[in-house]
Amino acid sequence: MLVVPGCVEIPFAINRHWNKAKQQFDEPHAYIALGTVIKGDTPHFDYVCKMVADGILQLNLMLPVPTIFGVLTVNTEEQAIERIGGKHGHKGEEAAITALKMLE
Repeated sequence: MLVVPGCVEIPFAINRHWNKAKQQFDEPHAYIALGTVIKGDTPHFDYVCKMVADGILQLNLMLPVPTIFGVLTVNTEEQAIERIGGKHGHKGEEAAITALKMLE
């Protein structure tokens, strides 16, 4: 598991991990990008969401393994909680299932 200070850093961390793993002949079969961006009062939310989505898209086109988009983009903390085991299911679990399907 890689931990980064913010969602914008997720694509960089995945790319760096891939390059190190490739050198050690220990390449993962897939990556799952998990995080949460909660909307505030400024347009910063829109920029962060776009940067993360674009970065993960680039990884999917560049790497020979899938990178699954599991980043929540929500308006409130309550919405995030609803998506990690609440009434909207568990988006992390759904991302893991997607990774397994991509490996087929």
